[in-house]
Amino acid sequence: MEIWLDGASYGFAQIEPHPADRVLLMAGDAIPEWTDSPLFACEDGRILDSSTKPVGIHVDISDSEGQNAARAMVGMVQWIVITTGDWQMIPLENIVAAAQKSGTKVVARIDDSQSIRGAAFALETGVDALLIPPNQPVMWADAQAIAAERLAVKSLGEESAFDEAHESPIVEVEVIAVEDGGTGDRVCVDLTSKLDVGEGLLVGSSANALTLVHGETLESEFVPSRPFRINAGAVHAYVLLSDTTTKYLCELEAGDKVAISNSKGELRDAIVGRLKIETRPFLLIRFRHSDSGIIGQTFLQQAETVRLVVPNGKCLSVTSINNGDTLLARMGTTARHIGQNVLSSVEER
Repeated sequence: MEIWLDGASYGFAQIEPHPADRVLLMAGDAIPEWTDSPLFACEDGRILDSSTKPVGIHVDISDSEGQNAARAMVGMVQWIVITTGDWQMIPLENIVAAAQKSGTKVVARIDDSQSIRGAAFALETGVDALLIPPNQPVMWADAQAIAAERLAVKSLGEESAFDEAHESPIVEVEVIAVEDGGTGDRVCVDLTSKLDVGEGLLVGSSANALTLVHGETLESEFVPSRPFRINAGAVHAYVLLSDTTTKYLCELEAGDKVAISNSKGELRDAIVGRLKIETRPFLLIRFRHSDSGIIGQTFLQQAETVRLVVPNGKCLSVTSINNGDTLLARMGTTARHIGQNVLSSVEER
């Protein structure tokens, strides 16, 4: 993590040399003799290097419009310099999450010592640089100490390649418990297209352990099929979207694109037409993936028409599931922040 000197916001007159990795000046300012790493801030928000090449952008994310503008620049510039408002951590975390693996680095403008640690360890990985005002020896000492602490912590990026290899294909998991799940709000997801037999949504209480919930495509003696519907589970559950991010089931809206999976883990897109949320009794199904040791669970309506996909593409009603049965699930090891994969650790139970 770098430490930058904020000469642009505070002016450069009377500033003594600082141990800064880079110095941010206003465009047109003279470069001080004691730095060879100047950057220049323009009135329009652009950040230029000493050759006037654009290398970044400054964005105020004190409101949702600014946050969206910052997100739009991720992957397009080398640096995004962020200024926050009354809300500091949540907007900053959102940009840190969006920028991971994009090639864009995040710089947090710091106004007080209390903000340094939060920025440095936002979502564990933290920002790539702190922008510190001049002539604030306590802030500079705190920033240097926390930067050293960051170096002492093994980079999560070195421990994990952070790619789709961490989102395994469909695997077999073993049911370890079937329990009374009480009563709660159940979500049926109705699509604008039909499902084939063997297809469904990937849903679970943990984003790294999603079971394959079968669509209502099978005929029954007592109820007609609904080949566009998945009785997906409780409102709190995660569901995999077509871009491999997740949402809570209760957050889905008409027009959202969800990922439809078959027993081979092959995904296709489908569009949500509507949700049906009703109070229903639940079963709590717990399962374990033997290779990773991950234990997951999901709440599903206690009904014969609610089925989970098992090996060979067949499906099993939740009312018939027993300990030791084998289900299909999508397992992963990465954490998520607002549905996005992020380089941080998480334990969900």
